[in-house]
Amino acid sequence: MNSSSLAIDIQGGLSDAWSSVATFVPKLAGFLVILVVGWLVAKVVAKLVSRILHRIGFDRMVERGGINRMLENSNYDAVDILAKLAYYAILLITLQLGFGAFGPNPVSDMLNGIVAWLPRAFVAIVIVCIAGAIASAVKDLVSNMLSGLEYGRMLGRVAAVFIWGIGIIAALNQIGVGTSVTMPILITVLATIGGVLVVGFGGGLVRPMQQRWDRWLNTIEGEMPELKGHAQAYQRGREDAARQREAARQRSTSGQQMPPGKWADQPVGASGYGAQPGYGGAQPSSGGSEQRGYGGQSGQGGGQSGYGGERMDYSGGQYGGGDASGWHRQDPPMGGRGRYSGPAGGDTGWDDPSVDR
Repeated sequence: MNSSSLAIDIQGGLSDAWSSVATFVPKLAGFLVILVVGWLVAKVVAKLVSRILHRIGFDRMVERGGINRMLENSNYDAVDILAKLAYYAILLITLQLGFGAFGPNPVSDMLNGIVAWLPRAFVAIVIVCIAGAIASAVKDLVSNMLSGLEYGRMLGRVAAVFIWGIGIIAALNQIGVGTSVTMPILITVLATIGGVLVVGFGGGLVRPMQQRWDRWLNTIEGEMPELKGHAQAYQRGREDAARQREAARQRSTSGQQMPPGKWADQPVGASGYGAQPGYGGAQPSSGGSEQRGYGGQSGQGGGQSGYGGERMDYSGGQYGGGDASGWHRQDPPMGGRGRYSGPAGGDTGWDDPSVDR
């Protein structure tokens, strides 16, 4: 009887152990698979975070804020820290999911709290970096604006420290560290600054600020005539340029309206083309002279112009002509080039006399 009960107990223990192993092994396999997949995802996410932060210029912003100088003795910069933070955050989430495969346990509860805190840490780091960049920019701006004053640099440093303080307090509040201490400090600092401004502008700073405004207004009033002179000179320059463009356009238009003649240079004005021409002349024998006259009345401008001249044989003669506008032409012997002279006696162009006029 005792031996049979002992055999039953051994068989029951082996069955329970086998059931526990059979139940645990799939959970362990799932845990390992989750760890491997999560590790790969964490590496990919870390690289993506690093590339995105470099692409948006986060490293340059941090460098302006002076945070890189704080991290120069370490092996990481701000971008690397954020990438590592993202990497370990994914690993913690992976562990949370992996331990969740075994059911409720204390490790999963602890990991849940850490994972819930990680986004706050990420946001806190970003707040500190942005506050550092703003503090550096404000410091440079205030120092440059008040460079002529003895206390200009000091005011720039004070403004930078104030912004740094606000950023650090906001970051601590974000991660939930010292909230009961940081919030009263922040409220006290802001109230102190507000009180100083109220008392200053409401009391002792009223008259100095009034005098300063008077000086600024007097300076602006004294510079107004000079500014008006610059504006008037600029307007006159624009008007002169417009007149020059209009004159050039008119000259171009007048040049395009000239009728195409046989001679290259014609005076702009009254023309004899398109009127009532008359041709007359006598044709001598060889060696004689030829007289040809051109005359007409123009209907365009009401003017009159006529071309008349005497042409000798090409064997060596010259012919000249004149018109009412004062143009004159001389042709050299055959093979030469004709010259046109204007009213002032200047050359206006050349033409080949071998072409029939």
